[in-house]
Amino acid sequence: MRLKDYPAIIRKAWAGFDSSIEVKLVEDISAKVSTNHVFRVTLENDDQVIAKLSYFGKYEHFKEDHRIIHAMSSNLLYPFENVMAKSLVKNNQVYTYRYQEDFIDTWVVFYNPIRVMKRLPKRLNEDHIRKLGHEMAKFHLACYRVSKSLPKSSKNLRTDINHLLDILETDNGQYEHRGNIHILKQQCETFMKNIQRLNVSSFDLMPVFVDWNIGNFSVTKDQKLFSRWDYDWFRVSSRVMDFYFFSRVVSNVGDRTVFSYLMSTLTEDRFIIFLQEYHKVYPLTVKEVYFMKEAYRFFILNYVIKYGKYFFHRAYCNKLQKEAYELYFPAIEGFDADKILKALNL
Repeated sequence: MRLKDYPAIIRKAWAGFDSSIEVKLVEDISAKVSTNHVFRVTLENDDQVIAKLSYFGKYEHFKEDHRIIHAMSSNLLYPFENVMAKSLVKNNQVYTYRYQEDFIDTWVVFYNPIRVMKRLPKRLNEDHIRKLGHEMAKFHLACYRVSKSLPKSSKNLRTDINHLLDILETDNGQYEHRGNIHILKQQCETFMKNIQRLNVSSFDLMPVFVDWNIGNFSVTKDQKLFSRWDYDWFRVSSRVMDFYFFSRVVSNVGDRTVFSYLMSTLTEDRFIIFLQEYHKVYPLTVKEVYFMKEAYRFFILNYVIKYGKYFFHRAYCNKLQKEAYELYFPAIEGFDADKILKALNL
C-alpha cells in the first residue's frame, strides 16, 4: 500500500465493520483548505455512508471524542434531536478503525449522511444576526443539559496547553517553532494564570465545536439550526470557546475563502448585537466575558500553533502562524471587555 492510499484504508475499515457488503466507490469530499479527510462511501447496494479519517493527536482521544459525540447526538432533545450526524455502531459501541503500518497510524469513523437545508449568506444582515444569537443560545442550553449524561472527557484546557509545552521541549518542537519558543511559553504561562484567576473550571461545561464556519452548519427557512457537521475541533469545555467563531460568522467582512484569525471581530458592533440576543436566552457572566480573550488565546495556541499543520495546508499554516506572532498575540491584551459588559448591563 502506497503512503496516503486513504481509499484503501477506508475499504479495510468498512470490511472490519461489515464484510458482507463491499465498497463500490470512495470519493474524497474534504474541504480543500484543510488537510483533514472526509469521504463519501458508496456500497455495492448503493447505500452511502460518510467516513472521516484522522491521524493527528492520539487514537484514544479520537475514540473518546466520537463516543461523546455519539452520546450527545442520541440524547439531544427536540428541537435539536436530529442536528448531529449519527456514528455507525457495532457491538453497542461507536465503531472506529485503526490502521497501523510502518510509520503510518491513522483512524477512521463512519457516519450516516446528514441532511443539509439552507446555508446562511456570506454576509449576515441584522435580522440574521439577532436570530442566530437567539438560536445559538438555545442550542448551548440544550448542550449543557445533555452534558450531564455524557461520558467523561480526559482532555481539558490545561492538558492541551501542557501538551504544547511538552512539544516545545522536544527536538521536533524546538525546530518547528525555532525563534518563537520564548513567546509561546510566555503565552502559555499567561493563559494558565488567567484561567486560574477566572476560576474557569467552575463555568458551565458542555460539548462545544469551536469551528462554526458558515460551511459547517445549515438552518431552516426561518433560521432554526437544522444540522451541524465537522467535529474536528470538538471538545468538552466552556461555551465561550464557541464565541470567537460566532463573531466571525456575524462579522462585517463575512465569510471569505482567504482568511485570517484577527481578534477584532470579538468587539465589532455586529457581534455585540449577537451577544445581546444570546444573553436574553442564556445569560453570560462577567467572568465569562473576561474569558473571551483567553479562549481566543487558547484557540491560537492549540489550533493554529500546535495543530496548524494538521488543519491547514502548509502554505496557509505558515501564513497563519506568522500572523500569530505579528498580529494575533500582540492584539490580545487590547481586548475591550468593558464594551461587552456595558452592552450586556453586567
